[in-house]
Amino acid sequence: MVISAPHHQQARQAIRDSWGGETLVRGLRVMTFFMVGQTNDPVLSQRLEEEAQDHRDIIQGLFLDTYSNLTLKTLSMLSWVQRFCEQAPYVAKVDDDVLFNPGTLLRYLNKSHSAESELYLGRVHMRVAPKRNPTSRHYLPAAAYTPEVFPDYCSGTAYVLSRSAARKISQASAASPIPLPLPPEDVFMGLSAMKAGIVPSHCPLFSGGPGVPYSRCCYQAMISVHHTSPREMVALWTEVQSPPPCSWLSLKASLGICKIR
Repeated sequence: MVISAPHHQQARQAIRDSWGGETLVRGLRVMTFFMVGQTNDPVLSQRLEEEAQDHRDIIQGLFLDTYSNLTLKTLSMLSWVQRFCEQAPYVAKVDDDVLFNPGTLLRYLNKSHSAESELYLGRVHMRVAPKRNPTSRHYLPAAAYTPEVFPDYCSGTAYVLSRSAARKISQASAASPIPLPLPPEDVFMGLSAMKAGIVPSHCPLFSGGPGVPYSRCCYQAMISVHHTSPREMVALWTEVQSPPPCSWLSLKASLGICKIR
């Protein structure tokens, strides 16, 4: 489930032409959809409708697509997943500027986790303090959230939920009053996960917020790489997926060098 904005047509097409075009990965079926909100621009709205008719992979929520409504977008995504993806053992939430690697993710899940577990997986942020500065776009006054730190949560750039975790987090978020102003989307997910009794699991193969210096073997080993432009998306995916595959030793060495850099 790719979180996108109505005017990000190039990003969506780049994903379709790269990792989002993968439908059979390691013998398993993978489907990619884009979650967007409403737009007040009639021309853009028409283009979005035409794009949806052409590709049949766009889901539109009943809210205005703004940065402050990202939390509503994720709640709409979870609601749609609960209704239409009952057989999917996992759902990944991915931003549209993230180079994602379904094959690496599935390899990691097969080795480390069961589809029946309550999994909330990504790059975990710990003991993050709320922004109390009114000029910050992440401003959250004490009246809306009193504690001095947030519960641990996965970076919103990309994270994975098992079917059970997605259901419980969705139920917890629906049962709780939504604070105003809304906290950042990934923070809200962390709050809902805590209410559902689900602890986030850290995986260093998710890049989180910062970009990752390019190395072919490193990018083969990573599950997600943030800050990827549409032009880079297709070129990097083609190069990373081209033969030969990196050896186990090369993957480990490249990951270490990327972390240091």
